[in-house]
Amino acid sequence: MTTVATPGISTTASALRRLYFVRFAFAIVWAAVTFAIAGDLNPLAVALFVIYPLFDVAAAVVDARSSRATGSPTLLYVNMAVSLLAAIGLAVAGASGIPAVLRVWGAWAVVAGLVQLVVAVPRRRMGGQWPMIISGGLSVLAGGSFIASAAAADPALANAIGYAIPGAIFFLIAAIRLGRTAKGN
Repeated sequence: MTTVATPGISTTASALRRLYFVRFAFAIVWAAVTFAIAGDLNPLAVALFVIYPLFDVAAAVVDARSSRATGSPTLLYVNMAVSLLAAIGLAVAGASGIPAVLRVWGAWAVVAGLVQLVVAVPRRRMGGQWPMIISGGLSVLAGGSFIASAAAADPALANAIGYAIPGAIFFLIAAIRLGRTAKGN
């Protein structure tokens, strides 16, 4: 399928491409740093878990500003609110232990994944959105697994941290695939 880019779509695709490359880099660096220090739930680990959804808020702001020409940013505003609530929830949950962090992280992954999925479906005409659709669906499943793992005998943060890596790869693939549309064909 060939994507014919109108000026609004190619501008949006170009902005999303840059954003997706930044999101890829952030997620990889975040996962590496967080894996290195989050063997247990310490203040730095809690701060890193709070930073991730705050970065998602910033990314949604950039996305909403750059995609106004191609659709309503309403769901991106929902994502901003959900991610902000997740950051607050993670800060509070950090005082209660790993199970509480996993429950909040999981709930956020489910809702943010649903939003990502619903935002990406109408963007298909732009190209490069299948990775975002797949990533959104996987986020929902991963979130459910984080919530379930909170009830384990010895819950760990490793899977929640690892969640960032496939997301990063999907952002990279989407950024690469948006290249043709960003150039306006």
